[in-house]
Amino acid sequence: MAQRKKATESLGGGSFDFGGKILLIEARYYEDIADELIAGAIAELDAHGASYDRVAVPGALEIPQALAAAAALFPDVYTGAVALGCVIRGETTHYDVVVHNANYWLMDVAINAGIPVGNGILTVENRDQAMERAQGGRSGKGGDAARACLSLILIDQKFSEPAQ
Repeated sequence: MAQRKKATESLGGGSFDFGGKILLIEARYYEDIADELIAGAIAELDAHGASYDRVAVPGALEIPQALAAAAALFPDVYTGAVALGCVIRGETTHYDVVVHNANYWLMDVAINAGIPVGNGILTVENRDQAMERAQGGRSGKGGDAARACLSLILIDQKFSEPAQ
């Protein structure tokens, strides 16, 4: 139990070993925004000594499909996943369809497969808002999503421990 507490405390700045890799799924539709999100996520994972693999998909709607395709690899190869992408509101209802379905199916796969997922899919009104949220390295939304994933892994481990 003391070891678990140490891992939880270290999430704020130290390093730890989860015994697995994080799968980074990045939607590349807005490449400049995706670059900022991935930089923040990688910086956060590196700061905690976590390893990772990257997979690129065309847009936010493809993120849940990539996670579903990789689901059989959890928990043997991957310990958690980070979803990164951006949806910018346009003049049609397409935005609502993409936002709803990307987030719904991402969480559906995560919950049904028991995969800790940090959701870093930005849903914004314009490109300026997207960049403002994506930039900042570990302080940006990519870093936030990586931290969420790491926190969920710790929670998953806590509830997976046998009662003593």
